Amino acid sequence: MISLKDKLKEKKIILASGSPRRQFLLKELGIEFDVEVRETEENHPPHLDARETVLYLSLLKSLAFDSSELNDNTLLITADTVVSVDEKLIGKPGGREQAIKALQAISGKKHVVTTGVCLRSIVKTHQFFTETDVYFKELSQEEIEYYVDHYHPYDKAGAYGIQEWIGYIGIEKINGSFYNVMGLPVKALYEELYSFF
Repeated sequence: MISLKDKLKEKKIILASGSPRRQFLLKELGIEFDVEVRETEENHPPHLDARETVLYLSLLKSLAFDSSELNDNTLLITADTVVSVDEKLIGKPGGREQAIKALQAISGKKHVVTTGVCLRSIVKTHQFFTETDVYFKELSQEEIEYYVDHYHPYDKAGAYGIQEWIGYIGIEKINGSFYNVMGLPVKALYEELYSFF
């Protein structure tokens, strides 16, 4: 069986994400890639659920690249992650107060982390999503404010990073992919990349 690395060695892989976590995870798969980011307004129709939202936004990010920028050997990877509690979406916080409110909303509850990924070449586009259930303990106000003030999680869906302090002290259990919560479902991505070409 040919390895994924060998399968992709003639391809130019572009990860369209400024997220250091996504870049780290893709690198850990042993894949060589370039990072190219296009500014995209991450707006979506309000009636979409979490799955529909991440598929919509990952495709939107992909379409920020014109087809003329792709060739026979190019593969573009885009992704989007959202957090939802009781089917209500919690996006990236706009500042300290929004981050505190987001953490209050997931405190003591199960929330769902959904990541959508779009794989696009010049001849085809393929999308998939992965979901992970995350259970937080009841967080104290002091814990929430300490985390927000020391880690400034304003670029993270749900206002937290699972690999940071709040993940260590707050998460009771997860069902599903840990790495999906970091921002990229690497097992699913590995399998989808393998079957894409």
